[in-house]
Amino acid sequence: MSTIGFNHYNLRAPRELMNQLKDFYCEIVGLAQGQRPSLESPGYWLYAGDQCVLHLSQARPDEVRLTHIATTFDHVAFTCTDRPEMEERLKQHNVEFRRSKVPSLGIAQLFFKDPAGNGIELSFAEDQPV
Repeated sequence: MSTIGFNHYNLRAPRELMNQLKDFYCEIVGLAQGQRPSLESPGYWLYAGDQCVLHLSQARPDEVRLTHIATTFDHVAFTCTDRPEMEERLKQHNVEFRRSKVPSLGIAQLFFKDPAGNGIELSFAEDQPV
């Protein structure tokens, strides 16, 4: 057996936060809500193109999901295009972000947090100054 690729990651939250995360990842990050099979708990599957990359699932009423603690999870990264447009979108939605770059790879990056405090990196292949 060998691993051949990344499939998806899952964020589990109470209904209100789950809906906020869906709106954030669709409106800000640019994912699109797509096909999801009927499952036991409510939720959403969000796609980057034709690849389902993020599952959002509703936590059970008695399930406590902590969002204010440090864990080993740092961030998820998405490959994107049009950094200036994305920076403008983040500003319009009052999302604080920081810029970075990896010159040896020709990558510009934007880092910020989602409504639950999870780290997000948007990575752009370009030669524009950051």
